[in-house]
This record gives sequence, C-alpha cells and structure tokens, in this order.
Amino acid sequence: MEETKLSENLNLEPGKYVEGIGRRKTATCRVRVYLNDKEEPFNIWVNNVYYKNYFKPLELIKIVDAPLRKFKLQSVLKVSAKCTGGGIRGQAEAIRLGLSRALVKINPELKPKLKRSGFLTRDSRKVERKKYGHKKARKSPQWHKR
Repeated sequence: MEETKLSENLNLEPGKYVEGIGRRKTATCRVRVYLNDKEEPFNIWVNNVYYKNYFKPLELIKIVDAPLRKFKLQSVLKVSAKCTGGGIRGQAEAIRLGLSRALVKINPELKPKLKRSGFLTRDSRKVERKKYGHKKARKSPQWHKR
C-alpha cells in the first residue's frame, strides 16, 4: 500500500532523470535516477556494470540499495551511477548519499526518514596528510636521550 502511494508522488517523467552527487573520502559518484520501464527489481548500474557484480561483499551491496529498500522503490526506479576515485567502500557510501539526495529531489516528503536513517549525512573524514619530520601524519621518529 505504501509502495503505490510513494510511486504516485514521484515527480519524475518517463525518459527524464534526477541527479544527485555523493562524496565520501576521495570517492565521488554522480547518481542518476530514472523511472524503471522494465519493472526489474534493483535495476542499479555502477560504471556500466550491474551493482552486485561491481560490489562483491554483501555488506556493500546492502549499503548501495538501502535507500530503495527503505521505501520499497526497488521495481519503480532505475539507478545509474558513475564513480571515480577512492576505494570500493567509499564509492558504495558515496552512491548511497547521491541516491538519497536524488530521492529527496524527486519527493521532498522522504527527507525526514532519510535523515533519521543517516543517509543524508556527508561523512567528511579524509586521510590526514604526512608532516615533515614525521614518519606518518602524527608518528614521530623514536626519541633517544644520547
């Protein structure tokens, strides 16, 4: 019942898309959301590869499709993502953020639930740079008295 209610409130025309940008660490993903004309569930493509083939661990697969599962929009929407930089986990979390931002553009009523789930929070942590005279960012050489 809730799925049909949400799918009716989507402000999306056939053939058009809504775009959201997601970032995490050094990964950046441009996510486009279309209406699903084939009615296949979880029609998600990352860099022209099916997302279950791109992300092997089940944990990363669940991270990517979490916003669609939350609102039961698996068969209603088709997702295409282009990712650059970072590692596999950073890209997965960047897709989740970009997908959530696109869903908010489609239907602003979804924002409170996505925010409560933590899908709209930008995780801005990055690797700290190495400093001169240190072995790593903060690790100093061993101190000796003589």
